[in-house]
Amino acid sequence: MATISNVDNKRYQGLIVSIALFLSLIGALLAFTFYTSSLLERNTALIDQTNQVANSAQAVIKDLFDLDNSYGEDTNSPHIQRSLSRLEQNTALITGSLSAIEQGGTITDADGKSYDLPNIDSNAQVNIAAADEQWKALEPKIQTYLKDADNIMVSSEDDLAQAVEQAKTSSLFINDSLDNLTKDVFNSAERQATTIRLIQLLGVAAIFTYFLIFVFFFVRRLRETDAEAFAARRETQEIMETVSTGLFLLDKDLNIGQQHSKALNGIIGSDQLSGENFANVLRGRISDKDLKTTQQFIEQLYNPRVKEKLVNSLNPLHKVMLHNASGSKATDNRFLDFKFSRVYDDKDIARILVNVNDVSDAVYLEQRLEKERSQNDMQIEMLTTILNVNPKIINEFIINTQMHIEKMNNILKNPGSSQYELEGKLKAIYREMHSLKGEASALKLHSFTKIASDAEDKLHALQNQGQLSGNDFLPLAVHLDDLLSLSNTISTLGERINRSAPTTSKPAEESLILSDNFAKNSTSKTVMVETQVSTDSVDSVDIDGGQDIDLDSDEDDGLLSFYEEFVKDIAERQGKQVQVKSSTLTQVHIPEHVAKPFKEMSIQLLRNAVVHGIEAPSVRHLTGKAEVGTIDLEVQNNDSNFMLIVQDDGQGIDYDSIRTKLSTEGRFSVEEANKLTKGQLLKQLFSSGFSTKDDADEDGGRGVGLDIIKAKVKDYDGKLNVNSELGQMTRFVITLPKA
Repeated sequence: MATISNVDNKRYQGLIVSIALFLSLIGALLAFTFYTSSLLERNTALIDQTNQVANSAQAVIKDLFDLDNSYGEDTNSPHIQRSLSRLEQNTALITGSLSAIEQGGTITDADGKSYDLPNIDSNAQVNIAAADEQWKALEPKIQTYLKDADNIMVSSEDDLAQAVEQAKTSSLFINDSLDNLTKDVFNSAERQATTIRLIQLLGVAAIFTYFLIFVFFFVRRLRETDAEAFAARRETQEIMETVSTGLFLLDKDLNIGQQHSKALNGIIGSDQLSGENFANVLRGRISDKDLKTTQQFIEQLYNPRVKEKLVNSLNPLHKVMLHNASGSKATDNRFLDFKFSRVYDDKDIARILVNVNDVSDAVYLEQRLEKERSQNDMQIEMLTTILNVNPKIINEFIINTQMHIEKMNNILKNPGSSQYELEGKLKAIYREMHSLKGEASALKLHSFTKIASDAEDKLHALQNQGQLSGNDFLPLAVHLDDLLSLSNTISTLGERINRSAPTTSKPAEESLILSDNFAKNSTSKTVMVETQVSTDSVDSVDIDGGQDIDLDSDEDDGLLSFYEEFVKDIAERQGKQVQVKSSTLTQVHIPEHVAKPFKEMSIQLLRNAVVHGIEAPSVRHLTGKAEVGTIDLEVQNNDSNFMLIVQDDGQGIDYDSIRTKLSTEGRFSVEEANKLTKGQLLKQLFSSGFSTKDDADEDGGRGVGLDIIKAKVKDYDGKLNVNSELGQMTRFVITLPKA
């Protein structure tokens, strides 16, 4: 930019010198005109003064003759006084004027304006000298007469007679000299005026000629410059019309420059962009937050203390979605990528060059690839689960997921006519979703867990909303569809693996059966045994004293491993160390009709124990406990009841913390919370939406886990017992009737 500026200075240097010379000529002519005007004014004053001297001389002679003829008249009469006064004034005027004309002095007219008389030439000097000589002969006699003219006691007749006689002699000479003087002065002024007019004419002609030459060269240079500028504009226009990207300049006020690439209109989707404010063009088409950030970003680009590379890394318009001008979500919404570069003038930041590209295809491709990658990751995750988890547990999860979704779908179909019914509807959906999330998390199916967690976020927001309506539940249908789709995906993957597996002599119960009628056939057990044909009769076989073989598979061992892995994963996320122990899970038969609630409640109680019961290793160490916490999971099966016992050696239930949480959430006042018994506090602990955990995460804090247990126990007409010692342990005992 500095080089271009120097070139421009050299290009216009000749023009500047020419204009300066032209103005100098005009100034010189104006100065000469002012000088000649002053000279002409002085010549005019000189002519006027000579005329005045001639007129005054005539008046003096006239007054002398008048006074001579009126001699004897009363000297105090008005006539005599006027004549004497006029004679005295004219005498003084002639004396002063002759001296000023001869020496070029200063005179003052009747209006009080002063003039500097010019020096007269030699001819005029001769004439003024002759007039002055005659006047000096007359003027003393007039002064002698005027001395006693108005004194009646002294006779002035002789003085008057002498003055009159001298006037007769001198008047002719004075008039001739003054006439010649006037002619000489006039002729001299006329010659000067002619010379001045000639000089002015020549000056004007020279200036006009110079002006024509200047205009000629200037127009030629202007044409050359215009041709160069036109060629440059044409090249720029060709570039701007050819490039496929949007190019334009921004000033500090975010105004778009007058020139921009033709492609910019199509990319931005606006016909009028030149001179428009960039913020106004983007307003309504990107979020207000992005717009504000963009304004701050460009402001920083104009800050010379901020490095350009650093600030470009904060570009808020990198692959930003630009909505159509109408603001509706239509197909012409596009992704644009704006890039900003500084334009310098010497060392100053003059403009910001903006390069914008429509990257919609690339973004959509990235999104499609990301979606496919996510789907591949999800399928790999599901395949890993299928291959590493007991087939029965997978089948149970699929069946349970479909049951949960069906239940939630049926709940959603129930409109609910009152606020109480809507709240019950919300709690029921929350319990089903939380149960589904718990089973998915136990199987490390993070895709299921993520969708369920998102749904729980919406449910939690509705729970805190207060007033509910039927339309509030509509967005949950999307999450149910996603969960059902994932369930179908894992089912399909299982079927493909099952079809491609080679035929073996393994028991049929270990085959992965994922058909629609799995729910009806999942309890059947078939053992395929190859035997030789014997000729002996079966009736002759004695089986007394033999040992019955347990034909069930080792699925209970797999269930314990499943719980151990589940607890291990939660403990790692929570930063804790926990082990699960059970001496009865693999020994006690779990009745079929309570197998599903047993598993759901076990998952919730184990999660609750890890999240809320077991302390962090550092805390356990300070209290003298082993850093690895222990959870005991035991089952009992007697004649009439089935019992589930889950006990941890953690911190126990802090009833004071429950009171504080209840008062903090506004469920009770501080006084009311302090009056609650342990039983009442436990009832609140099992209520929907209440949790002692401050922040919700994947593993807890929703206040739904214990609510699920309470609901399941009520559904099966069971009993729930809780025992806790602060700082020592917590034990949950659930009793379900067999019948």
